[in-house]
Formats: sequence, structure tokens, C-alpha cells
Amino acid sequence: MIAITRQVSASINDCELSYIGREPIDVERAREQHRAYVACLESLGATVEVLPEAPDLPDAVFVEDTAIVLGTIAIATNPGAASRFHEVEAVAFALAGHLRVVRMTGGGTVDGGDVMHVGKTLYVGRTPRSSDAGILELATLAAPHGVEVRPVRVDGCLHYKSGASFIGRDTVLANPVWVDVAELVGLRVIEVDPGEPWAANTVVVGDAVVVSAAYPRTVARLEAEGFTVATLDISEFQKAEGGLSCLSVLV
Repeated sequence: MIAITRQVSASINDCELSYIGREPIDVERAREQHRAYVACLESLGATVEVLPEAPDLPDAVFVEDTAIVLGTIAIATNPGAASRFHEVEAVAFALAGHLRVVRMTGGGTVDGGDVMHVGKTLYVGRTPRSSDAGILELATLAAPHGVEVRPVRVDGCLHYKSGASFIGRDTVLANPVWVDVAELVGLRVIEVDPGEPWAANTVVVGDAVVVSAAYPRTVARLEAEGFTVATLDISEFQKAEGGLSCLSVLV
């Protein structure tokens, strides 16, 4: 597995926020946490490529939103926040070294954080960041590769993957308050602890599910179900409404 990441921007305190209040982000601590994230992925067997900082793009560290990987292609997205359009080019260039890159060219928008990939299905959240027109274009681009797009409900959080993550073994870790688990037909659902609503966002590398260290009760639920769990402190990124999956594009 290859993981594309990007260094923390000096301007991260100017990041987009939708559902949480603004708190000061310690840039140096965020950079330390990002280095720990890279080290964790490497320890789990991933080869990590770290793109240079984009000082004037506050959200650039959240590379997931700029691309969707489908087998041998990567779809470069149109992010839903206008301030993020210029993030796409560097990530698309990095991905072009590994995959054929296809670009969204219509007027619709899709954030990669709204896209949960399960086998031949993309569950795509309808959010202010991912429009109906963008979801339709994504479906058109994915169809030739045998991949179906299913639009799904999101209520109360920024992205679909804020509330649901596929963690392998036909299982989704989900917050049923924010996403409709009835739409996950044929999949098993493990619910996050009710006191840890943001715990559903994870990243899976090899046999391990990486979870924020801020959510020990949800970690205990996963371990009780036989999952191997690694934890990381990503507190500074959570102040930017970001999670673990946001910090990488996995190939």
C-alpha cells in the first residue's frame, strides 16, 4: 500500500469549519502529530509519500478530499469549498506516478471525505461539500470500472466518513445519529460509543484499524469484536474538523 500525505500548512488556523467552533491550533504540535501519523502507517506496512507544505492552503493536509482511488485509476475531485480547489493539482500529480488520473470537469462538487469505498460500491454522502451534480458525475466516471455509486444520508457532521468508516470484514464503524445505517445493506455495523460521536472516522492499513486515541470506549468495542487497533493523538487536526482518513489517500 502507498499512502499519499501532505505536510501541515502554516496557515492551518484559517481552515474551513462547519460544525465546530474555532480553537487555536498549535501548528508545531500538528506537525509532530502528522509525523507520528506517517510513522504509524509505515509501521503497519505502508509506503508513505509526503508532499511538501502548501503554506497558503490551510486545509491542504487533508488530502483525502482531493482524490478517490478506484483500482487502477484515481479520480481527481472538485472539492466542495472554493478555498480548496488549488489543493487538487499536487495530489493528482503524485497519484499520476502510480495510477491513471481522471478528472472531474463538470460544475458539481465531491469531497473524498464523503466517499466510503466498499468492494464495488461507493457510498457517497449528500452534504454541502458533495452536490447531486458532483455525485452524478462521479457515478458516470466510476461506472466503466464496474463501480456503483450509492448516494446516502448525512445529518449533523461535515462528511459521510465523519460518521461511517469501512473497517474490513464486511463491517462498518458508524455513528447512527449522523448516518442512516439502514442504508448499509449486507454490511455489519459496529456503533461508536454514544459519548464518542466523532470516533467513526478511521484509517485501515493492513490488518489494523487506526482510531483516534481520544475514543477509548469505541476502541474497546472494536477490540472486543476481534479487530486489531492502533491509536494516535490527532487532537490538533480534530480542531480543524479533520480525522484520520482525511490525512491520506491510499493506493
